[in-house]
Amino acid sequence: MNKIKEIISASIHVKQQLLQNDELLQTIENITNVIVAAFKNGNRVYFCGNGGSAADAQHLAAEFSGRFYKDRKALPAEALHCNTSYITAVGNDYGFDVIYSRIIDGIGEKGDILIGLSTSGNSANIVRAFETAKAKGMVTVGFTGITGGAIKSLSDYLINIPSSDTPRIQESHIMAGHIICQVVEEKFFN
Repeated sequence: MNKIKEIISASIHVKQQLLQNDELLQTIENITNVIVAAFKNGNRVYFCGNGGSAADAQHLAAEFSGRFYKDRKALPAEALHCNTSYITAVGNDYGFDVIYSRIIDGIGEKGDILIGLSTSGNSANIVRAFETAKAKGMVTVGFTGITGGAIKSLSDYLINIPSSDTPRIQESHIMAGHIICQVVEEKFFN
């Protein structure tokens, strides 16, 4: 039982650090405003990640395209890894590092938003996707751990959770993502 309490305490500690970081909280607020503006302008929000972060990306995309609290129209959001035929074909023919950049090159438009979740901030496929998105005039939002990794310099907005422990980072990513989804929904449909 002590181990369980220790893990819960560690998760709470990371969230308390986030709660006390006014700069990071302002970044989250700014992200909500950018997403609302994108939706109002007819743009889309795309999500990408690997492993557990892919699951979180898909979860957050569904909160926009499905619903969060309100019974309302769907918002244009999509997780980029959900087409397994595409992922396996591109991964096989071109390499796993380009699975996200290639699809962003095909469907991304100026003013769209790309949200990349990577606990290290160094996932090569997300780094390349951010490079492609920047070249297309898209807004990039990185969800990372404390250092920000390579994604830091490519992010217009960076949520770098104050931890280097992958599970604690991912727990805080989903919390920050839920906050963004709730606030965007309230602002857009107010």
